[in-house]
Formats: sequence, C-alpha cells, structure tokens
Amino acid sequence: MYRLHIANKNYSSWSLRPWVLMRHLEIPFEEQLTAFDTGSSWRSFRAFSPTGKVPCLEDGERGIWESLAIAEYLAERHAGVWPRDEAARAWARSASAEMHAGFGALRDECPMNCAARVRLSSPSAALGQELERLDELWQEGLSRFGGPFLAGADFSAVDAFFAPVAFRVRSFGLELGEASRVYVDTLLDLPAMRQWDADAVAEPWREPGHEDDLLARGTLLEDRRENG
Repeated sequence: MYRLHIANKNYSSWSLRPWVLMRHLEIPFEEQLTAFDTGSSWRSFRAFSPTGKVPCLEDGERGIWESLAIAEYLAERHAGVWPRDEAARAWARSASAEMHAGFGALRDECPMNCAARVRLSSPSAALGQELERLDELWQEGLSRFGGPFLAGADFSAVDAFFAPVAFRVRSFGLELGEASRVYVDTLLDLPAMRQWDADAVAEPWREPGHEDDLLARGTLLEDRRENG
C-alpha cells in the first residue's frame, strides 16, 4: 500500500493535493503526518523526503516527491487522475502546472489556515492580478468542459491542485465571479475536503511561524479550533 507523508492539515496546502486526489479516487494509502517543527522542518522531513519537504509518496522502496510528480506517478497506475478526453487532459495539465509554479502572491498573502477567517489589511496589486487570472482560468475550464469540475464532469488532478485555493478563498473572503464561487462551494462540499477540514480544525498543534504569518496578513475574524 502507498504511504503518503504530509504535514499539518491546517497549514499544508501542498500536502492536501495528493491526499484529496487519492481519497476522492479511492486509491488506498496510509497517511503519515509529521507536524511542522518550530522554525525549519527540513531535518525532520529529510527522514522521508529527499528535499526535506512534503508531500512525499512511498511505494515500497520507491519515493516520489513533489505533488505534480506524485499525480503523474499515480496516473500511470490508476484511472481518473487526469481526464480521459485529450483536449481536457492537455488543458488540465497546463492549469495544474500553472498553479504548481505560479500564484506566488496568493500563496504569500493568503497562507492556508483552514480554521481561520481573516480580513486582509492591504492586498497587493499582484494579488489582485492573480485573482483575475484565477477567475479567468477557472471560468475557461468550467465553460469549455461543462463543469461542475474544471475539466468536466469528474474530479481530477487539476481540481486537486486548486483545492487549497478553495480553502484560501473561504478563509480570506476573496472576491471571484459567480461561476468561480460555485466551483469553490463544489470543492468544499466534497466528502474528502470536508474530512480534511474537520481533521485540520481538530489538530492540537499551533506552529508559531504559520500563526504569525496569518496574523500579519490582516484581522482575525474567526478561529474554529477548540482553543481558538
């Protein structure tokens, strides 16, 4: 059975991608969560990941790191990771790679924290441009392939790559067009996403660096954790 190494569900957007993909597609795996250390986690994560980062997938003695590489590895072994239609598959791969490599302002200014609701203090022009691009990209996929998911009727890897953005949209009240807002609700309502969210809220850890980064971005309106 696969073993998927992840970090805190409340913070780790990269971990969410292969986790939600495998859970939604019912690909069996063992979850191994290693909480972020205060400061650098590189040394502790190096025990299972050559980059000292999460996620990392173990398949026997074979290790696959980076979320995009994990998706491609799984696609060689399991149906449904990418769309069957060639045009949809090409678009989905391009959109996933764009998310994997880009949207730096969105990542920096809206750190993932599933439990929190925050009002941004001073969103940058770069963030505004990236939200415009995000809205454009999502609406292109939804209209071109018919929805309700980005590349058609079925959830696939491209939706997994944007799953952390759905949590960010909710946490920071980010403004998007109507079709994109419906898509966010569709993602958040998936059983796998609801499970991740519930697990995130129930986690006992609070890593100071992640918490301080969140509070530096704006005013905390709500914290759904028990000790919030």
